[in-house]
Amino acid sequence: MNKVINLISGPRNLSTALMYSFAQRKDCNVLDEPFYGYYLNNTSDRVEHPAHDQIIRTMELDETAIVEGINALAAVKHVFVKGMAHHYLAEDPHFILNWDTIILLRHPKKLIASFARVIDAPQIQDIGTRKIAALFSFLKANGKIPIVIDSDELLKDPKNYLKKICTRLDLPFSEAMLQWEKGGLPEDGIWASHWYKNVHESNGFKVQKSSSQELPEHLEPLLAEAMPYYNSLKEHILKND
Repeated sequence: MNKVINLISGPRNLSTALMYSFAQRKDCNVLDEPFYGYYLNNTSDRVEHPAHDQIIRTMELDETAIVEGINALAAVKHVFVKGMAHHYLAEDPHFILNWDTIILLRHPKKLIASFARVIDAPQIQDIGTRKIAALFSFLKANGKIPIVIDSDELLKDPKNYLKKICTRLDLPFSEAMLQWEKGGLPEDGIWASHWYKNVHESNGFKVQKSSSQELPEHLEPLLAEAMPYYNSLKEHILKND
């Protein structure tokens, strides 16, 4: 039976690189943030996102239809769904209980510093950390504890970490997951030109330039707000030993 591998991440993480990695598997199709249009069309968040109008105009906006489309694709191959935590507007998205969920973390200081390069005044709801913690609690309460991974752990030794992730997913590891062609994927969302410069210039996993970027002083309160949510999940992170 084919799987829906549901990656829940914050922005400016290695989520796109992971999507590229799984796209190299012959047994897997990938989807780039299929709930983005739904989120923008229904959120009360008023932060303007790059390509906002185009995303709403071109993407499916009905959550049920999106889920049905994902499940239909899984009848053909495994499906890797790259998604942002804040795109889940409901507190109890029960449809993810049927999927294999991976939660991808990044230290909030690195995440916020990188995110601020595109949107200069992000709020807690924009970076996903609080929502990730809530979704972890929801999954755990329903007996579906997700795999929790961390971008820093991944970068220590991508091959070893991907092997561990595949083992947890009950999938065979493929060497093809370690490299991809530069320049992007056909599955990239229409927002790729705004967000994916680093991964488009790469052909494998590498440390991001933003990892050493200083956090703007005006975002220190956001970091303080995000850290308790991140710390609540640290003990669950899959280690790359």
